[in-house]
Amino acid sequence: MTKEEIFAIVEEEDVEFIRLQFTDIFGTLKNIAITASQLEDALENKILFDGSSVKGFAPIEDSDLYLHPDLSTFCIFPWRPQQGKVARFICNIHRTDGSVFEADPRAVLLNAYDKARQSGLNIFIEAECEFFLLNTDDKGEVSLNVKEKASYFDIGPLDMSENIRRDIVLNLEEMGINIKSSHHEIAKAQHEIDFTNQGAISCADAIQTFRMAVKTLAKRHGLSASFMPKPFESENGSGMHFKISVLDNEGNNLLEEDGKLGKKGRAAVAGILEHACDTSLINNPLVNSYKRLKPGFDAPVYVSWSSNSNRSTLLRIPGERNNQIRFELRSPDSATNPYLCIAMLIYSILDGIEKDLPLKEAINENMYSNEIENVKRLPSTLKEAIDEFEKSDFVKEKLGTHIFGEYLNAKKAEWDEFNNAVTDWEIKKYLERY
Repeated sequence: MTKEEIFAIVEEEDVEFIRLQFTDIFGTLKNIAITASQLEDALENKILFDGSSVKGFAPIEDSDLYLHPDLSTFCIFPWRPQQGKVARFICNIHRTDGSVFEADPRAVLLNAYDKARQSGLNIFIEAECEFFLLNTDDKGEVSLNVKEKASYFDIGPLDMSENIRRDIVLNLEEMGINIKSSHHEIAKAQHEIDFTNQGAISCADAIQTFRMAVKTLAKRHGLSASFMPKPFESENGSGMHFKISVLDNEGNNLLEEDGKLGKKGRAAVAGILEHACDTSLINNPLVNSYKRLKPGFDAPVYVSWSSNSNRSTLLRIPGERNNQIRFELRSPDSATNPYLCIAMLIYSILDGIEKDLPLKEAINENMYSNEIENVKRLPSTLKEAIDEFEKSDFVKEKLGTHIFGEYLNAKKAEWDEFNNAVTDWEIKKYLERY
């Protein structure tokens, strides 16, 4: 879209408010709302905000930052009033001297994307996004007292949220996000919506838009949406699976040779496995994330890959009807920052291909029901992920020292806070016994 086209749409559609959105380093969507009268300033990159008020961004002595709207992300919120409509841009962040702000997660992904393009790689991703739709109690607080008993692919009346998913999908498509499918997931009150294949940056933008839409529309239906990875102890958690395609500039599949995983494809897989543990803190950022990565809950435990449709591995080669080789990464969860997650995925692929890393043998057996020896495990706690992250020069270089340091310190503080908390489990286990 051109600036002129955007001005015309704002006038014709009676848009009164425009949200300038950006994402902090922990994956939380933020925004500044302006009126339509300020649109010209916004499109000339003149909207300033206080970066010191956003955790992990800028110190108070150097806090002025500018929002640069990406014109391709302009859309109108279909769920807002039809008179005095609300639109949005997703923005990049720059310093007052015009330079890119180094703590902007979208800038990290844009840099990774550019590095891939310079190497002749075009990364396309199909995201599978899982989430929970939960009830609220009489006080309006989120409750884990779930009424529905639906499971994988069930339909109504067992699935009590078909209409909400339908509403979410229709609204997303009206915003220009193409949806491949939607369905009830394995756990109670758990749902999945899958996007069609798209470029890496568009995919991350779509995920952030999706999260906003899901939470907004769920509330309108009297429910609360949660992207907490594992709210139920005995149920599966929510993943954010990525199916990745790698093409050259002519559209040829760089992962494939003679219908099989080729040399570059093997090196790309090896790169992802090589950095699976040191990027785990990005892919699985919460204390709760590691309650999902346990055997028997449809989530990976080992740093492993499968050459077939084995879903118990970290990375698998899906069985595609058109024989187009791509791979699926199954470790990221619903709380990940999609910009940083996809950026580190791209850098891992590049590292594997550039170094021609060797790939270990595939594991095509069920890794949940068989004893696996001599295979490295993913971190099983946030503390283990912090340790892997902290010692990784690779992650520090790719994220930049600012994000690396701020993210690490925040996660250390989160782990300390968790260790200092007295949990319900402890009260139930010890209070009367000792």
